[in-house]
Amino acid sequence: MMNRNFQDAVANRRSYYALKNESPIGDNEIRGIVEHAVKHVPSAFNSQSTRVVVLLGENHRKVWEIVKGKLRKMVPSEAFAATESKINGSFESGYGTILYYEDQDVVKGLQEQFPLYADNFPVWSEHTSAMHQFAIWTALEDAGFGASVQHYNPLIDAEVAKTFGIKPSWKLRAQMPFGVAIGEAGEKTFAPIEERVLFFK
Repeated sequence: MMNRNFQDAVANRRSYYALKNESPIGDNEIRGIVEHAVKHVPSAFNSQSTRVVVLLGENHRKVWEIVKGKLRKMVPSEAFAATESKINGSFESGYGTILYYEDQDVVKGLQEQFPLYADNFPVWSEHTSAMHQFAIWTALEDAGFGASVQHYNPLIDAEVAKTFGIKPSWKLRAQMPFGVAIGEAGEKTFAPIEERVLFFK
């Protein structure tokens, strides 16, 4: 693990789309990264609505076979080869995949308990999901992985839920394939910071 300071870890987190099926750390350390984030990342009203599924080995590959199976029915046959190549080389080729869910039973329970904020709880649920994704992504990067965030939901939701026995109340929000990165991340450009931050004192 690189153990950068927090700011350096945030700056070095990037999207990697070419991955290989290798890991710089043990599987228990991967589990530790995920469990640490799930335990400590904040959520509105301490709802703890985020659910995370870590898939390694054959289980990881199953997700991307499901994705390809769904897309094969939707993408014109002459274009599918490029789609399949992208998934094979960027996502399925990695070491694992993390599925991010939000438990809608928790969200609905809070809506019933605090009706004044009912419209906000689904939004706040998305906030905590995003924070979990960012925290785990950054920690994986710091451990030597490359990763990206993908959104094949809701296309794959039902089959993934059936394959892995996911509770009906869990709503799939994102997929994060990860592995040892091949090559460098693409160049990242930045809009002028003064247009994005207002600072008053």
